[in-house]
Amino acid sequence: MIAPLPGDIFRAGQILNNTYEIEGVLGRGGTGEVYRARNLISGRIVAIKALNAQFSGQEGYIALMRREEQMRDIRDDAVVRYTECSRTDQGHVFLVMDFIDGPSMADVMMRRRMEPRELMIIAHRVAEGLVAAHSQGIVHRDLSPDNVILKGGSPEKATIIDFGIAKDTGAGARTIVGNDFAGKYEYAAPEQMEGKAEPRSDLYALGALLLAAWKGQIPFAGMTPGEMIRRKGQPLDTLGVPEPLKGLIDWLSAPALAQRAPSAAAVVEQVGAALGGTPGGRAGGEAATTRAAGGTRALPRSERGVAPAKRSSGAGFLVAVLVLMLGAVGGGAWYAGLFDDLLKPALPVASPYTLTAKAADGPAPPTLAGHAPDEAGAAALRAAFAGLAGSDAAPEALILAQGVPGPDWVGAVSELFSILSGVEDWKVEVSDRAVKVTGLAADAAAGKALRQMLETWAQKGNFVLTTSLSIGPKVLVLADVQKMLDERATCGKLMLTDPPAAGYALGDTIAVTGSAPDGDLAADVQLGLRERIGDRKVRVDLAVLNEDLCAVRDVLPDLPNNAVSIWLGKGETGEPNLTGIYTEGDNPVVEVLIPASITEGRLWVMVVDNTGTVYNLLPNVNFAETDLTKLGTVQDGMRRVRVLFSFDELRANPKLLAMRIKKTDYGKSEFLAFVTKSDLFDTRRPRDESIVSFAEALDFAQTEHPGNILGYASRILESRP
Repeated sequence: MIAPLPGDIFRAGQILNNTYEIEGVLGRGGTGEVYRARNLISGRIVAIKALNAQFSGQEGYIALMRREEQMRDIRDDAVVRYTECSRTDQGHVFLVMDFIDGPSMADVMMRRRMEPRELMIIAHRVAEGLVAAHSQGIVHRDLSPDNVILKGGSPEKATIIDFGIAKDTGAGARTIVGNDFAGKYEYAAPEQMEGKAEPRSDLYALGALLLAAWKGQIPFAGMTPGEMIRRKGQPLDTLGVPEPLKGLIDWLSAPALAQRAPSAAAVVEQVGAALGGTPGGRAGGEAATTRAAGGTRALPRSERGVAPAKRSSGAGFLVAVLVLMLGAVGGGAWYAGLFDDLLKPALPVASPYTLTAKAADGPAPPTLAGHAPDEAGAAALRAAFAGLAGSDAAPEALILAQGVPGPDWVGAVSELFSILSGVEDWKVEVSDRAVKVTGLAADAAAGKALRQMLETWAQKGNFVLTTSLSIGPKVLVLADVQKMLDERATCGKLMLTDPPAAGYALGDTIAVTGSAPDGDLAADVQLGLRERIGDRKVRVDLAVLNEDLCAVRDVLPDLPNNAVSIWLGKGETGEPNLTGIYTEGDNPVVEVLIPASITEGRLWVMVVDNTGTVYNLLPNVNFAETDLTKLGTVQDGMRRVRVLFSFDELRANPKLLAMRIKKTDYGKSEFLAFVTKSDLFDTRRPRDESIVSFAEALDFAQTEHPGNILGYASRILESRP
């Protein structure tokens, strides 16, 4: 089963007439859909063919369904069994038939070439089904690999399905879909090109489908009406087909009715004999097998039991009139094309009726392909496509065909092209009235407006619409993202984590780090970015700091840290504290780590605590040195400068600084370390000072000595109960 669409007639789980529970969609067409369903009373699995709403009220289509339902009188294992024709409370007319579980011959052809013997078995089985249909005066008219299902994958259980365009050959009966051509050109008999069909037309189709299954490809019927007529008058190319399959195909598909197999019953008899007996004994008569060269058993191309074909009086009259006209006006009129419309066969029937248009992709130009009902329709579609793509499509890209799903179809598709103006990377796929649109809108506002226009268009034209719209820009420039962040920063700079140099592509994740005075900023950043970055993800990880810490963040320099970092440890054990979280009684140890490659410069370190006080740790009243080369020790390529010590170290040297977490310390503090060319401040700062005085001094130092700071690091220490 295939995936459901929003416009499907029925939905999974829906119960029709208190009897049939819908399980899923099996297929869709221009006028309706086919579903798999379960009879809740008997448990039998059935197939349900339903008409779309616009056709359920039209008598012509209802008559078609009613006529197809009359096939229930045919009781043959080789023909799908019809049960009933009904109508839902919502007005949808539907037809119930057996569900045949298995691949079609077309499905098997896609995977492999079918073997001659299994094709002979299928031919025997299908011919048996045709005997049953023809005996009721029913001609299938559309026999093809799609309409022969191998139940359970078995050739012996081949079943004919879909008598949707079957014709009643009884006196006074009308063809359900009119008297014009119906069926697939590749498998249609020559007489069907003139709108005529009889039981032997189904035999021609049987021969053509057997040949297609053996070759693994659809027979070529020609590109133009004239070529189709010419080819239908010639025998099918069976060169290389082994006997007796070749003889059978030649016999079934003879262009002339007089040379074709006379009846489905005769085919059953002949094929049964070739297979070594006539299974079931349905078709009586003499077996007509002969010994081919080399001892191969072959079916003959005889005319045994076939009455001479009668020439149509209408056709003869037409030929006579043409001869008289040619004699009167001269042969030049023929070559001038005066009679082309008179002799031109009907256009092929396209089902589904499709059109695909795609924007340029790099060096590949825009493309347009599909069906059009006539030259005027094709011209309208090309013009609309040119307005969207900026270039026209090749004339051969559109194929003229019958089956357009409504007189408004061309105009609606042309209007769709105009709606997509301004969309990048667009693609349109139309199948009857199911439409899929993909593309890239410039931004969220453009995407919203586009969706609204598409939904209005689909509702107006009764189209089933599927959209897959991406929201741009296609590439998001880093400077634009940083500008968005700077507009929202309220606690120091918001930074991008590992941003791609070429900008963010669609689907990328934008990672933002920094600080915030409260939790609302992260949500504000998320919302603000999402409105402007299109189809990209945002991950915001902000440390929530108090106002004092944010005041310092606002004056920190916009510089890289040059690999300077701050290490936190546990004074009791000497182990690192990766989380930076301490509890009451803990003894934090703090070190500044500086690459040993930095051999010149100064170091200033301070901590901003949660009471609004800044403590200057280096230099301090007991230790005034700031020269890097005279500080700390070098280990594994890093200079480690300790600024807060353990209590064991303090006992050994009372001039050192140490701290223990108390209840009054609960909250967040921030350690700052600056590596500078010369001293950060002109004089040593006091042991402790207010946030305001420190922030003013730091701002002044940067203004008076620009470029003095080489790098800095910060680290949050959090104390909890």
